[in-house]
Amino acid sequence: MIIVRIILNALEDKQLELKQTLLSLIKFVGSETGCKSYSVFCDLHDKNCFCLIEEWETREDLDRHIKSHRFGVLLGTKTLLRKPLNVDIYSVSHLQGMEVIEAVRTKSRTSAD
Repeated sequence: MIIVRIILNALEDKQLELKQTLLSLIKFVGSETGCKSYSVFCDLHDKNCFCLIEEWETREDLDRHIKSHRFGVLLGTKTLLRKPLNVDIYSVSHLQGMEVIEAVRTKSRTSAD
């Protein structure tokens, strides 16, 4: 699985325009082949800061998305930003869930006794 995190810091007077652009992409990108999820979040402390999280089944799926018109739209938001896009791409080889948290907490309670 591939996870992409993109941080976008909007110019104050362009925040609404950036938000509308990001929201307009959700439906279309979310239905692309290999897209497991595509979500937009807004920073609680800075309404001009958005975080886009994408999950892709394979690197090939992500590469296809990066070449797409829709990703071009995202890159085109640079005139709405106070600083360049901050993009991080993570390759996840092993996924763990709540069972790890429960195991660690159980172990810590046992050792504390």
